[in-house]
Amino acid sequence: MTQPTPILRDDHRPRLLDALDLAEAGVPVLPLRAGKLPFGNCPSCAGNACGGRPNMKTPGACQCPRPCHGWAAATTNPAVLQSPAWAEAWRQAHAVAYHPGGAGLTVVDLDNADAVAWARQALPATRTVPTTRGEHWIYQGTMQSTNAVRPGIDIKSTMSYARWLGPGTGTMAALPEAVRALIVKEPATVRPAPRAVTVSAPVGDGECRHRTPSYLERGIAMAEQRITEARSAVHATVYRTFLAVLSAHGRCGCLTDTHIGRLFTAAQSKGESPRHCTDAWTNALTRLGL
Repeated sequence: MTQPTPILRDDHRPRLLDALDLAEAGVPVLPLRAGKLPFGNCPSCAGNACGGRPNMKTPGACQCPRPCHGWAAATTNPAVLQSPAWAEAWRQAHAVAYHPGGAGLTVVDLDNADAVAWARQALPATRTVPTTRGEHWIYQGTMQSTNAVRPGIDIKSTMSYARWLGPGTGTMAALPEAVRALIVKEPATVRPAPRAVTVSAPVGDGECRHRTPSYLERGIAMAEQRITEARSAVHATVYRTFLAVLSAHGRCGCLTDTHIGRLFTAAQSKGESPRHCTDAWTNALTRLGL
């Protein structure tokens, strides 16, 4: 891949110009709105209503006729970047993002000083880019994107996007086995304890359809199984499973924090962070009007 043209960040420079420079260097890009979130480029995705979770078979968790947001929207086509459909997005954009996997890259996102210190001891040196709280270490090569591979560390490559923060410093190294090994999980011999639940169960007053306690228990168990057996599109699977659980059990007040904790634990066992779990749960509540 051609190395991206160095861009010195100028807050007065239109972000579209940064995007066009990156696209010319072969780096697929897209605009980000406030909160480092992608824009929805179709009416049904306004306000991230569909959950914003692209998947492998149909990029975009919504039912759009084409990829419309997230990593799937990243492009190197200048005609698309400058099209009327994207004009307002670029005017509102707070940042430029890129699809590392589409550029043949992997980003090790180190979110704090402890994570950076660990990387300096455990990983080969490569190009680094400072972030607000840590660093991005960029390697040549692609792999599966996974969140929370270690405390404060995410892997962003295929089916993911990273914020463009400048060209960085240092010589880019080939993706090492030490990074690939981070997503390999040892078989669990005991069920992991649920992390602290940061959301509450909805309080409903609808008619309870759970004729026996086993009805609810079976539903939660099936939801856990659906998440843990996911082989791809984990983001989308978690969101849709949360949506299904809330649709069936969210209006009668039967769900408890223990039930939610079980769902969050299943999601985290697949690499989802507590923040992503909370976002997916909140999006599902909003979708159902709970």
